[in-house]
Amino acid sequence: MFADSPAIRSRDQSLILTDGVRLISKLWFPESGGSWPALLMRQPYGRHIASTVTYAHPAWWAQQGFLVVVQDVRGQGDSDGVFSGFSQEANDTAETHAWVRALPECNGKLGCYGFSYQGLTQLLAPANSPPPDCFAPAMAGLDERDDWSCSGGAHWWHLGLGWGLQLAALQAKRRGDDQAWYKIRRSLEDGTYLREGPNLLKENDPQGMAWTWLQRDPRDRDHWPIHPVQSSWLKQPMLLLGGWWDPHLSGLLELWQRSKAAGGSPELMVGPATHLEWWPGVQTQLLRFFSQHLKGADIVRSTQRTHFWNITQSCWQEECTPPAIEWSLQSSGLACTDPSHGLLQSESCGMGTEWIVHDPWRPMPAIGGHLSPSAGPADRATLDRRTDVATFNTPPITTELQLFGHPQLSLRAQADHPGFDLCVSLSRCCEGGSTAEQLSTGVLRVLGSKAQMALEHVVQLQPLLATLKAGDQLRLSIAAAAWPAIGVNPGDDTTPSGAPSPQHRVVTLTLHLTDSKLQLIPMNSGKLDGE
Repeated sequence: MFADSPAIRSRDQSLILTDGVRLISKLWFPESGGSWPALLMRQPYGRHIASTVTYAHPAWWAQQGFLVVVQDVRGQGDSDGVFSGFSQEANDTAETHAWVRALPECNGKLGCYGFSYQGLTQLLAPANSPPPDCFAPAMAGLDERDDWSCSGGAHWWHLGLGWGLQLAALQAKRRGDDQAWYKIRRSLEDGTYLREGPNLLKENDPQGMAWTWLQRDPRDRDHWPIHPVQSSWLKQPMLLLGGWWDPHLSGLLELWQRSKAAGGSPELMVGPATHLEWWPGVQTQLLRFFSQHLKGADIVRSTQRTHFWNITQSCWQEECTPPAIEWSLQSSGLACTDPSHGLLQSESCGMGTEWIVHDPWRPMPAIGGHLSPSAGPADRATLDRRTDVATFNTPPITTELQLFGHPQLSLRAQADHPGFDLCVSLSRCCEGGSTAEQLSTGVLRVLGSKAQMALEHVVQLQPLLATLKAGDQLRLSIAAAAWPAIGVNPGDDTTPSGAPSPQHRVVTLTLHLTDSKLQLIPMNSGKLDGE
């Protein structure tokens, strides 16, 4: 039987910032018994939604004994000002924190929660600002290039356009431009945004983050912001939530590393989640965390602070140190015509040559993974039978093998035009089965004269934790497109590239397999310098 829940009150309340801009928040809190510790979310999508696509409703949190504050950030929802994205949030965050702590319903304790944009707003503040008592950033990173808009030198196409157009539609609604709103919405419904999206962004949100990112060359590191987080904030109690099929996972793992390097002791959970579809039990973990750090609840908990979901065994697992294994690629040139021909061999040298012909009229589609429209688990066996994808398989393994870390492929490649992509997938092929269970994906874009030279290139894949059983095979698949996860490479140094056009060229990609190497980089070796 469930006990009766306490009655909940809610109201809107304004904060006038020092520059005169008014920010609107909605508050939820128990009808009696206050004051309470506060949970704050700062977001651009409308305070009434309150990220309920992934989180329990604020009224539920209020029933657990919290004051919940969901704020429309500057220039969004009903708040005043002009929305300029992440760059605006530091000053507004600091003023909002002080305001929330002073609310009559707040007992002075403050925790922050939220994912994606709302994950990053928790971390940005001016120097020497007092931190919240605890926070729980989910699915967010600090680097606007690597964590928000690009992978391997290629702009996120489906994701970047879709998110940018959502924000553009919110701006159209805000200014009362129904015609623009409908035009944007139709493009998302009928799929034409994949071709017309850049023009729609330029017309309707030319100052927005998505359009700004598309104007930046991913190769030019200096023009991409990396947002700083104060060391004192990184030391605070922190629960980091990520998903194996979330595009921001690498950024979250780097935040985990930064917190530990600063002397913090962050908790980390990486589960079977895409950006918008999470696993059961998330709310329980958040409630345990906030009750412990905002209410002083005496909760018995394991000392282990990292938990990872094993993709193939469907269970939670603590951090581990798997054996260091490397594989080389071998083929006599038929890995594109026979999915069983190419070999992944351990304790052996790479050998042979493989050719991939990329036809932009029928680009290799992206399925599953962290960047495609169908994010999540996927069976890619049908794709691997295409003749524009080269596959390499291990022999059936003899004993159980655990894969944990960042897969990384190194090989020499060259094209007959000044531009090509390497689009790589790692899969499990079960013993006696006909499926290829995709475990991880990654891309690398090579542009300019070096694309026509036989140079070594390194492709970083999405982190993973998976276990292969005896009899299983590990498969590496290499293609020259991943549409519409990234734009189709036109065979030149154009950036950004998008949908196929008459200017797109057929590209022949030559893979030189000597010295090729597939390896797993340990999960705890993250980049801390933003490079």
